[in-house]
Amino acid sequence: MAITPETRDYRTFEVRALPQEGGDGQKQCRVEGYAAVFDEETVLYEYDGIQYKEVIDRNAFSGAEMRDVVMNFNHGGKPVARTKNGTLALAVDSKGLRISADLGGTEEGRRLYEEIRGGYLDQMSFAFTINKQEYDRAKRLRRITGFKRIFDVAAVDVPAYGGTSIAARSWAQAEAERESAEAGKRRRLALKLKLNGITEEETSDE
Repeated sequence: MAITPETRDYRTFEVRALPQEGGDGQKQCRVEGYAAVFDEETVLYEYDGIQYKEVIDRNAFSGAEMRDVVMNFNHGGKPVARTKNGTLALAVDSKGLRISADLGGTEEGRRLYEEIRGGYLDQMSFAFTINKQEYDRAKRLRRITGFKRIFDVAAVDVPAYGGTSIAARSWAQAEAERESAEAGKRRRLALKLKLNGITEEETSDE
């Protein structure tokens, strides 16, 4: 399957602007935040009162491709920071995946910094694909145990996680629909057996 913006998954986290302090008299435009937090359950989707959740394992970033990650606005447009040139740094610590970016290198970046500093933007999203996951059907909990690639981090005006991403909804919705279909099948079977005067115990004994 081709990797396109539609096949990537997105999660949202908070970002904040650091004070503009520079030893050489120049203003710095640094922002920081966490792209992911470990071991915190998040509701991705709710169907018929049932919640489908996700949690990120603390080893999920081991082996993930993060050699060339960019920062931009709404996952598009010109990059305002990049790991390749050292203006964007990603680090895994005990809390999660921490990002730190210097937005002072471009006009777009400096403008974005001012919008973050002014509180107009305070959310970010990161785009990724996964290659390992576990699913606890009883708890309806997906655990991401391995990210395949991190594509970008982006300041966003409408967080993807607020309503969950398309990819997250499609996974959880498919699981909810599968459970609903199985429950419907069981109900129809029980009704058929009841109409025929057969108990479920009798069918299990056969």
